[in-house]
Amino acid sequence: MATIPTPAFDDPKHHLRIYQGDCLDLLAQIPASSVDLVFADPPYFLSNGGITCHAGKMVSVHKGDWDKSKGAEANHEFNRAWLSACQRLLKPNGSIWVSGTAHVIHSVGFAMQQLGFKLLNDISWVKPNPPPNLSCRYFTHATETIIWAAKDKKSRHTFHYKLMKETNRGKQMKSVWTDIRPPEPWEKKFGKHPTQKPVALLERILLASSNEGDLVLDPFLGGGTTLLTAFRLSRHAIGCELALESIHLSVRRLCSNLVQLDLSVSSVQFSVDPSSDSVDRSDRAVAKSVIPTGASAPFADAQWRDLSSSVAAPVICVFASRTLLRGRAKREPPPHRSHIVR
Repeated sequence: MATIPTPAFDDPKHHLRIYQGDCLDLLAQIPASSVDLVFADPPYFLSNGGITCHAGKMVSVHKGDWDKSKGAEANHEFNRAWLSACQRLLKPNGSIWVSGTAHVIHSVGFAMQQLGFKLLNDISWVKPNPPPNLSCRYFTHATETIIWAAKDKKSRHTFHYKLMKETNRGKQMKSVWTDIRPPEPWEKKFGKHPTQKPVALLERILLASSNEGDLVLDPFLGGGTTLLTAFRLSRHAIGCELALESIHLSVRRLCSNLVQLDLSVSSVQFSVDPSSDSVDRSDRAVAKSVIPTGASAPFADAQWRDLSSSVAAPVICVFASRTLLRGRAKREPPPHRSHIVR
């Protein structure tokens, strides 16, 4: 097995890491069956000269060269490749969530069937204020689909049914989610990623299908919402990201939103300011954040543990002052139930 590169960001105290590079190269270097949960927001292949409406103006759709389509067959082979890599990393009872629009999600679902995943749900995330349809030749796109699947047919995946029912005011939670808004203004305080997902969405996913101390992987980290949410919910996390500017954004959000700290930097510098006391919300639930404590190493593979302890990261968070933000819990609450208010 090739040696995994030095992480671009490493918080060994809370087991959070970001690696810079192509996810296919990075995932191949992580030990098999070491990850509990994957959340992936892959390229949608939308940046092909189309138009959309942003802030009342007609603009070109160009999220980056990484979002350009290479044709249906090449796009599908790419989806098969990264899904296969994630499947290898999942523990026997692990599961994966993948978000997408109609441009990519059908390929993702078909690739999952080809690879032997066990499809569990297709979630329709309804957006309350989608961009208007400028061409007036089809219905306004107002949803994203999120496929949830277990590693294979034998998997006994984690699902906190009672917690989700409690979150939904005592009723079974359906697969159509209308109560999660797009990212709030406070989530964009340090900049925004063109495909940024709201913290409330990742909170629901992580609370529903993982436990405290579980290892969460995001192969397309983007603006860092998965790592930020994992930290808030006492999960461990690894992110892969190709663009250095996106890694900068992720680190600023992660460090500044949760704690006041001193940041020791040897290769790049970030501006870190104390966070406001904004808290993400869905219409039905408010997730409280606490600083996770006393977590053990998440990696089952001994080689991976040895590797984790031997790598000197260029960016290390030094928690000289772990002052909790105003309005946050001052002690660690009981699992799961404590995260829901109302």
